[in-house]
Amino acid sequence: MQLCEKLGLDRDMYSISIPLGATINMDGAAITIAIMTLAAAHTMGVTVDFPSALILCILSTLAACGASGVAGGSLLLIPMACSLFGIGNDVAMQVVGVGFIIGVIQDSVETALNSAGDVLFAATAEFYEWRKQGREIKF
Repeated sequence: MQLCEKLGLDRDMYSISIPLGATINMDGAAITIAIMTLAAAHTMGVTVDFPSALILCILSTLAACGASGVAGGSLLLIPMACSLFGIGNDVAMQVVGVGFIIGVIQDSVETALNSAGDVLFAATAEFYEWRKQGREIKF
């Protein structure tokens, strides 16, 4: 919210969009689920075609919406995503274990992606309104 304030955005706009995005918009969690699942598939020698990868991305995005507010929530959704490629729960839980080992760094990057995505969407909507009104956008 401080970044939105520095950008000069309307407080009425970002005071709603940022908290709403914090609960729904989980870019980092979706990316974590997809990347860790694809890494497991590659390690197991599973060939992933484009339609399957697209379905994985959609599944990860939808699943990530429910992972907000749960510590390590994205990691716990990896077995579900791995089942899409026929990877067993024993291997999927080993991937989750790796995720817990790198959890401090991984969680920090997830949070940064989530926050940056929320600000990006809030600023895009605000700048679009400014352009419609003929206001100048300064960077």
